[in-house]
Amino acid sequence: MTAAQTPPHTPALLVANLLAQLAFGLLAMTICLPSMQEWASIFDASQASVQLTFSGYVVAYGGLQLLYGPLSDRLGRKNILLFGLFVAGVGSVLAALAPNLGWLTLARVLQGAGSAAGMVVGRAMVQDLFQGPARTRVMAYIGMTMGLCPPLATIIGGQLHVRLGWQSNFVLIAVLAAVLFVAAWRGLPDHQKATTVQPHWLRAMWSSYARLAREPAFILYVALLSMITATFYTFLSGAPIVLGSYGVGPEGIGYYIMSIPLAYIVGNYLTSHLVHRTGERSMMQLGQALTLSGVALMLGLALAGWHSPLAFALPLILLGIGHGFLVPPALAGTVSLVPALAGSAAAVAGLMQQMMGAVGGFTVGLFPHESAVNLGLLMLGYASCAAVAHWLLHRLKAGAAGKVH
Repeated sequence: MTAAQTPPHTPALLVANLLAQLAFGLLAMTICLPSMQEWASIFDASQASVQLTFSGYVVAYGGLQLLYGPLSDRLGRKNILLFGLFVAGVGSVLAALAPNLGWLTLARVLQGAGSAAGMVVGRAMVQDLFQGPARTRVMAYIGMTMGLCPPLATIIGGQLHVRLGWQSNFVLIAVLAAVLFVAAWRGLPDHQKATTVQPHWLRAMWSSYARLAREPAFILYVALLSMITATFYTFLSGAPIVLGSYGVGPEGIGYYIMSIPLAYIVGNYLTSHLVHRTGERSMMQLGQALTLSGVALMLGLALAGWHSPLAFALPLILLGIGHGFLVPPALAGTVSLVPALAGSAAAVAGLMQQMMGAVGGFTVGLFPHESAVNLGLLMLGYASCAAVAHWLLHRLKAGAAGKVH
């Protein structure tokens, strides 16, 4: 189904289905975060090895989006989504059966490879179904939905870990994969595939990415999104370690991790209501200011000796709101620059986001975290890179506007 074929009022059930498909990968990624605090002792492994279970998922989650994007443009959105959900379900079952950390890491990679389909196909379907400011508004709704995933997943994951063991988290994800498979099969529209003669899919994929690489604005949008994701994933990966050093166990981690995602929901909600009046530029500038202020405040409190869970979590509310202002317009800009390549654009953005997220998660394991200082420095570094990308994007747009006039 293309945008032209979409009825004026998209059914709420279709939107809910789409949101669930998009959120699945983040749920699968974060539900086991509370368990990671204890995997080192359970599997007699180093913390750096445990962090690879997170980074391995994220790398596969991003890397396969690069393949799923152009394939969804060519073979249809639903076919790729169904394949991905099947692979994610198999990976989840294997993770639940893992006898050692190596097996678990490989199962997480397979789980991430399958979960990638929901992210790239979901974003491409937004391009198929919505236009203009409505697309940014839907991206904000997606942001609100995905903002709920980390706090809900970590709270549920922590409780399941304590009551039923860490394996129960993966059993739940396997069940969700089966449910979403049926929901996608029965409830999502079939994307209209290209009817013209196409070259081999590898050549078509290369051509699509080469075309996008010639768009400087696209590169800067992707860089901005990637650094935002690196900042957030650094927090997600490092928060259980920092909170553990402050005496917070697996069952309590989710309540502190929710500071950013819930604030992110608020930011997305405000964006969906204010973007038409204030414009995307103003929303993004305010978002950058809030992001940097939140990280700087958290780091400042840690350097001042305020080593407590609340001093760590509460300042990052500003970061969450800031990301809620930044991400929806950045995502909308990414997929709308070349509408015919929406799937490929979503794939590139997804890949780079997850790759930089994996880098963020991996670098957490390279430093000790007796307090929030080292984690805060890492987050500030990534957030500053995002600010630079945003500044360059603003200059590029200002230069293009000047040429038009």
